Amino acid sequence: MEFVKMHGLGNDFIVVAGEQALPDNASELAIELCNRFFGIGADGLVYILPSEQADFRMRIINSDGSEAEQCGNAIRCVSKYVYDNKLIDRTNITIETLGAGVQPVQLNVKDGVVETVRVDMGEPILSGLKVPTTIDAERVIEQRLEVDGRAFTFTAVSMGNPHCVIYVDDAVNFDLAAWGPKIETHPTFPRKTNVEFVTVNSRSHTDMRVWERGAGPTLACGTGACATAVSSVLNGLTDRNVTVSLKGGDLFIEWNEADNHVYMTGPAAVVFAGQL
Repeated sequence: MEFVKMHGLGNDFIVVAGEQALPDNASELAIELCNRFFGIGADGLVYILPSEQADFRMRIINSDGSEAEQCGNAIRCVSKYVYDNKLIDRTNITIETLGAGVQPVQLNVKDGVVETVRVDMGEPILSGLKVPTTIDAERVIEQRLEVDGRAFTFTAVSMGNPHCVIYVDDAVNFDLAAWGPKIETHPTFPRKTNVEFVTVNSRSHTDMRVWERGAGPTLACGTGACATAVSSVLNGLTDRNVTVSLKGGDLFIEWNEADNHVYMTGPAAVVFAGQL
């Protein structure tokens, strides 16, 4: 198996192309290969597959063997991979995802190499039962959540995968390990959830730290940054164009009022290639 190690702002993936379908042992492979001590090391194993609806199809297996419906950083890596490796010669491409359908991508290319990727992440899902949560409400905003005797207030957003956005005084130094896994597996979230801890610095800038469902603390989360932007608008905290600062770097997020779509712009990088 040939692979390329890639990352989007430090959220790293083992990217594999050339398969016609997801291997039956993809879950076991992800657990083995994503191990940072006994394997290659990554947050997830990503397959680039043929698609009947788009230019390519993306499947993402988390480091714990579970499958993610969507991943903003992974889709940027996939987009860079297919262009840089001449699998496609257009800068406007489409990627099929498991949870968010077909997503249009715009590549920013310099000297034949993709530098940044702008992804149409589609419309956010705000209905409580569709995120999903156990809360039957059109929008879940400023909802109280009791966790081990501590009360949090969260907003629920799906970007093809579920997110729980919580505002805190200091996201940069927040104790992810103490609260992330407890909220991820809280009964309020029937398919578990990604958890974003956010501090709003201005109408156009937030800090965000993330506990990813199935992966734990990661340096960045593209769908989480999108969910943060949507949540911050819904809570009246930011404008619709916002820079989200993650531990691995910045993403620029736009929630377009005209089409209700969320657009994410950020980099993707190659670390090394290898063969197993």
